[in-house]
Amino acid sequence: MRKHFLLCLVVLMVCLTVSCSAPKADTNTAAPAADAPPAYNLVGTIKDIMDSMVDPSADFIWNSVGTEVSAKGIVEHAPKNNDEWKEERRKAILLAEASNLLIMPGRHVAKPGEKSDNPGIELGPEEIEALINKDRPTFLRLAREFQETAIEQLKAVENKDRDAVLKVGGDIDTRCENCHKTYWYPNDPAFKNEPKETDKEHALQKK
Repeated sequence: MRKHFLLCLVVLMVCLTVSCSAPKADTNTAAPAADAPPAYNLVGTIKDIMDSMVDPSADFIWNSVGTEVSAKGIVEHAPKNNDEWKEERRKAILLAEASNLLIMPGRHVAKPGEKSDNPGIELGPEEIEALINKDRPTFLRLAREFQETAIEQLKAVENKDRDAVLKVGGDIDTRCENCHKTYWYPNDPAFKNEPKETDKEHALQKK
């Protein structure tokens, strides 16, 4: 009986020792949230992305495929080898991903103090940003439509389909203009008498 009592006492002392020596949990340190948003570092503006990614990439694709008519005859332009198609794909990737960069929350249209390149025709950066913030769902929709068309362009490039690259290139130009007419130069007289998208849809349905 005495041996049994001593054994229980030893076990109890060991348990107390381990419990006291175990490090206490730091209740002041909050666990990181599993769904915490990533900390983006927005370096460029919408204008920067347009100037450095969208415009050069679109121009490259537009200029790489087409038909040239001259006194010497008709010349068809298209990438001629794998290296040229690879470069075409690089530009198509930039167009497809640029939409994601353009719509990132917190990205401004231009740097503070920047002015319109064509005052009187284009709105100033602050006016453009105010329009985007006023109706951001429309801005997101236009950017998504642009990306969908850019993805079509990417598929055409990957298939090395010259005719499809040419056709979708025109569609990309239309997508660009849809956004520009809404935010960059909505007051341009050239677009005043153009039918709205809904009017165009009704006209097509009547045919």
